[in-house]
Amino acid sequence: MDRGIPTEATLQDMRKDGVAYLVGTPRSLLGKIEKDLVGKPWEMVHEGMSVKLLEQEGELYVQARSSDRQKKENAMRRRKLKELVHGLNQLKRRRRISRDQLLRRVAVLKKEAGRVASFVKVQEPKANEAVNRQTFICTFDRAAWNKARERDGCYIIRAFVPWQDWPAGMAKQAGVLWEWYMQLVHVEESFKTLKSDLNLRPIHHQLEHRVEAHILVAFLGYCLTVTLRMKLRRAAPGLTPREVLKLMGAIQMVDVEIPTTDGRTLVLRRHTEPEDAQKIVLQKLNLNLPAQPPPRIRGGTAIMPEP
Repeated sequence: MDRGIPTEATLQDMRKDGVAYLVGTPRSLLGKIEKDLVGKPWEMVHEGMSVKLLEQEGELYVQARSSDRQKKENAMRRRKLKELVHGLNQLKRRRRISRDQLLRRVAVLKKEAGRVASFVKVQEPKANEAVNRQTFICTFDRAAWNKARERDGCYIIRAFVPWQDWPAGMAKQAGVLWEWYMQLVHVEESFKTLKSDLNLRPIHHQLEHRVEAHILVAFLGYCLTVTLRMKLRRAAPGLTPREVLKLMGAIQMVDVEIPTTDGRTLVLRRHTEPEDAQKIVLQKLNLNLPAQPPPRIRGGTAIMPEP
């Protein structure tokens, strides 16, 4: 199984050799098989996530639709369209602008809008025409826009799984393939967690016991991250361990040292007060910050007592 996008020739060779695969595909493939998917029933794998299965020419296609992802992509699409339309309207209101200036500005607006630019058809003035509202016309393709919005939040999984590779007694189901694909996502996420969140960069050890110790520390750190993810899944599904660690990392433990008149130092170990967002996370996870310890006094060069 692979989350990459191999070539068509590679997939054909894998099918010929009876090798199973499960890959992501470009969204453009959805337009090619959309008609065949229309009559297929949706299967809900969990709240906000639905899938449907299409078997075609020995391959399996799974269309997955996420309501949260759809809302996010719809919002991004609307924002880019709003910026594009606003920029084009500003050009229309400009009284003095040459055709070359207009073309350059329109090109910049289209580049910034990306794929959203395809929904706005721009009629530019010809070489011998003046720039006005009769020669510079913009029209909105609402039908294509609505069709694209319906595809937001959807992606296609392509698979080839011989019957002997399926668990005994299990039928080919869209939900099963989607779960397998999510396992690949979690594996990739684990490597990202080890490299970024836990900051476990490669360290070239010389002794075997140090290599084993490094692996143990990395494994324990990842286990804690997975434990946090499971807690968040029940208490706050919208949060990820990465976001929580970043948010809670702002809470710091500090030592406040206050000199006294007799030459000694009053030491108060304190943690910063959590903000509203941090309080909500602590409440959701049913966690409490440790109590503020009583102040300590040290004199001269005495060592700070351990907490």
